[in-house]
Amino acid sequence: MNAQSLWGADLGTLAVIVGMGCVTVLARCFFFLSSRPWPLPAWAERGLQYAPVAALTAVVVPEIVLTHGQFITHWQDARWPAAMAGLAVFAWRRNVLLTIVVGMAVYLPLRLGLGW
Repeated sequence: MNAQSLWGADLGTLAVIVGMGCVTVLARCFFFLSSRPWPLPAWAERGLQYAPVAALTAVVVPEIVLTHGQFITHWQDARWPAAMAGLAVFAWRRNVLLTIVVGMAVYLPLRLGLGW
């Protein structure tokens, strides 16, 4: 038997996968090893309040302004009007579900109907 595993990957690749899995488990379980609570400083707690918004922005904004890693150079892209409609609805009603529904209601006809 050569240096192939059951799935066709070499043993080095499998060792890296197992090692990364062990590091991940250790990092996630590290806080459970102590019997006393680990208080976070106030500045860290305040910063963590913005983490979901920052993560969502990091995912959504590139999807709106980029195509294949390049900035959109024309106005006939269904993502722009949908994002603007969603932003307007969220500013008006502060309702995330309504924002998604309105954004998709603008996006789908432009994308499927006009081919933008």
